[in-house]
Amino acid sequence: MHTIEEYQEFIQSAINKELVQREPKELYEPIDYTLMMGGKRLRPLLTLLTCDIFDGDIHQAIYPALGLETFHNFTLLHDDIMDQAPIRRGYPTVYKKWNANRAILSGDTMMVMAYDFILQSPKDLLFDIFTVFNRVGKEVCEGQQYDMNFETESKVTLDEYLKMIHLKTAVLLGGSMQVGAIIARTSADNIQLIYDFGESVGMVFQLQDDLLDAFGNEDVFGKKNGGDIRTNKKTFLYLKALELASPAQQKELIELYSIQSENDEQKVARVLEIFQELNIENETKRLMDCYYDKGFKILEKIDLDENKKRVLVKLANSLMKRAN
Repeated sequence: MHTIEEYQEFIQSAINKELVQREPKELYEPIDYTLMMGGKRLRPLLTLLTCDIFDGDIHQAIYPALGLETFHNFTLLHDDIMDQAPIRRGYPTVYKKWNANRAILSGDTMMVMAYDFILQSPKDLLFDIFTVFNRVGKEVCEGQQYDMNFETESKVTLDEYLKMIHLKTAVLLGGSMQVGAIIARTSADNIQLIYDFGESVGMVFQLQDDLLDAFGNEDVFGKKNGGDIRTNKKTFLYLKALELASPAQQKELIELYSIQSENDEQKVARVLEIFQELNIENETKRLMDCYYDKGFKILEKIDLDENKKRVLVKLANSLMKRAN
């Protein structure tokens, strides 16, 4: 087994090989900027780790993993335009650094690049890997559409929100692990179970993302604190607060989320105050614990020795405890 740092180095090395001088530079500069922006490389890391855990050849998994990472970053370029997000991982987003047209076209090119990388999978596994890639790719887009729908819908339920983040985030993490398992040529049961485990981890990851947006350290997290509140995003925190709020608090929250200014610090401060009054941070952590427990019930069914299961436990724990 390799270390997390070694998996990240394998991915970074593959990315570095792809960042050659290409023309037109106006198209490729934003792509290089995005791929070099960093991040934890979580999705490709999950692919390599899963392949390794099931005793596969991780060198066969590097380019499929890079395809998943490139696809993920393609979605971020377009999401940032739709969300009007100025900062990503502590840096200006592509559409802010250049413009929306360049971000759209560079994102489109990244989608094509993702397919090129996936094509470097073992030939006998291409159909299975493309089936996973296309399924989760479509589901991510479905999740983004639900997310955009919620911007104009006055009533969004907690179940609808959880379905949205399942599609937008969790399925890609599960799919990344599933691809690694396919390349390792493990059993069909293991391939499905590791996907299910990754989905549960993905739900924890996204809920933690929501939590850190409200209560996280901006310098550590790489996003402006309270960004979801500024843009009136109906996250789990907001929807749970509405559920638990008194009539007066509920009315105030709805009024605060009708304010369109993204520079209203008093609004952010008051929303956070209401969240604290309603103990929303702990409510979110309680739901995260439910998905965490679900993931480990799935993990018990996977045909792996206990030492390898502990590697997955350690990874899931690290996602639960991201710096805030």
